Amino acid sequence: MNDILTIAGLTTTPLELLSFVLAVITVALNIRQNHWAWLFAIISSAAYGVVFYGARLYGDMGLQLVFIVVSFWGWYQWLHGGTGKQALAVTQLDGRGWAICIAAWLFGFALLSTFLAKFTNTDVPHIDGFLTAGSLVGQVLLSRKKVQNWHVWIMVDVLYVGLYLFKGLTLTAILYALFCVMAAAGLVAWRKAAQA
Repeated sequence: MNDILTIAGLTTTPLELLSFVLAVITVALNIRQNHWAWLFAIISSAAYGVVFYGARLYGDMGLQLVFIVVSFWGWYQWLHGGTGKQALAVTQLDGRGWAICIAAWLFGFALLSTFLAKFTNTDVPHIDGFLTAGSLVGQVLLSRKKVQNWHVWIMVDVLYVGLYLFKGLTLTAILYALFCVMAAAGLVAWRKAAQA
């Protein structure tokens, strides 16, 4: 799965290509609030964990493991996390919720970037830690069907494009550019759902 492929002038591997396709399916299903997105998220995260290990993006690799665990929780939340164990509805964060998210992101960034700098051979500990912490915040918000998960994903995805280009993961950089567009569509769709 690590053989080199060239597709439309881009160098990739079969595993990165498979991860790409599964991730696009995941986000498309998330936009539609389809709970099967969580199954695709689990498989995609497992595949991307291996890709990121090979690129020495250990924060992202660890994040994929966390995504797998959180995906089981998110799947349950979407189906039974609402009032009376009903399906969860799309809602908005209040000011207090935003403050908690920002504090969690900053705390996670400090913790992860320090760990990555001291205990791994990564050459990008700070941006990896920052984006890993932000992705965790986005994943929790997605799991609780908060509209603002899309704001977080847009911010994170824009920065990931640059990181993946730097690391030579061009196909994954294209994926995250596509994620920016999909996250904007998700934001519009979920705002409408929250208002309804």
